[in-house]
Amino acid sequence: MIVDLILIAVFLLILVGFLASAIRIVPEFKRLVILRLGRFVGMKGPGLVFRIPIIDQLLWVDLRESYFDVPHQTCITKDNAPTDIDFIVYYKVVDPRASVLNVSDFKGAALGISTTTLRAVIGEMMLDEVLAKRDEINHVLRSKLDEVTERWGVKITNVEIREILPPQSVQEAMIKQMAAERERRAMVTEAEGKKEAAIKVAEGEKQAAILRAEGEKQAAILRAEGERQAAILRAEGYSTALQKISEVARQLDENTMRLQYLEGFKAIGESGSTKIVIPMELIDMLREWLRKASGK
Repeated sequence: MIVDLILIAVFLLILVGFLASAIRIVPEFKRLVILRLGRFVGMKGPGLVFRIPIIDQLLWVDLRESYFDVPHQTCITKDNAPTDIDFIVYYKVVDPRASVLNVSDFKGAALGISTTTLRAVIGEMMLDEVLAKRDEINHVLRSKLDEVTERWGVKITNVEIREILPPQSVQEAMIKQMAAERERRAMVTEAEGKKEAAIKVAEGEKQAAILRAEGEKQAAILRAEGERQAAILRAEGYSTALQKISEVARQLDENTMRLQYLEGFKAIGESGSTKIVIPMELIDMLREWLRKASGK
């Protein structure tokens, strides 16, 4: 009885172990490549997958996008300038079967292809082009690597150069060139500022001259208007005075005129002059006065 129980327990353990080794749970981002007795029989996943223990060999393949680094590689440019370049390669498995059966170590193989391709691409370019056309180099590397890795069931999604280090002498020359360019830009900016300032000053002087001319014009107009009004007022004053004199003169009689003449002679007599001019009107007045006085 005990022997039977032991056998049953051993059988159950073997069954559980068999089921445990026969069942696999494959996540969404992975696939199982199954080799049965060394021969490819298919891909499984995602979800619950059954296999024959011992007979079936399982190879896991990750379908997510991944990457690997290509360390610094010294490349010789077309103008014989040694340049250190490192970059990153992004890839994604699109055919799990080919990625398992067609290449044993994809990353190692891709790394070797990447270094040789990089040297070939850089060797066809001048140093200035290498420094200025980083995006173009990325595109060429991606295209050439993708052509090779396509037979491995892998798609190269992107290539990004991280750093380009030209020779030390070239770096020093670039620093001097950058400093000279900045100095040139500073001089140009200063010259542009002086030019703008001179234009502003000239414009201001022009506006000031226009305003002064307008002011002088208005002042001259006002002065002329004032002088005209003053002349009119003076003329009106002279006219009024003459009218008053004429009215007063019409009111004077002959006796008054005679008294005025006598007063005038009195003033003449008191002066130191030796010559006296007697108006004819005064003589006529004296004759008329004498005639009236004698009664004739």
